[in-house]
Amino acid sequence: MKSEKLTRRSLLGASLLGVAGIPVVVESAFAQAAATPLNPADPAAKALGYVEDSSKVDAKANPMHKADQHCGNCLQWVDKNRAAPASKCNLFPGKMVKNAGWCKVWVKAPGT
Repeated sequence: MKSEKLTRRSLLGASLLGVAGIPVVVESAFAQAAATPLNPADPAAKALGYVEDSSKVDAKANPMHKADQHCGNCLQWVDKNRAAPASKCNLFPGKMVKNAGWCKVWVKAPGT
């Protein structure tokens, strides 16, 4: 049976594996902080009819909108906390949308 003794080679190998994971941890930790708020005047936001307050959606221009629809219960909401005041959105990379917001691509998230 082979000895379970810690060798320099195994220690170095384990250290290198740990170092390789650091960028992933750092990116995950700072990704939310690096995102900027989505400006409704942004061309992508305008194209999808994004508003920061779902209660102010133009009913005439968006007849499919319902009062209970908002970014926090949309399938595109990234944050697992559906009550968070803002989160990243899959539709607007690098941007944060408000929980109370809404856009034309809203789709009900399962379980909400």
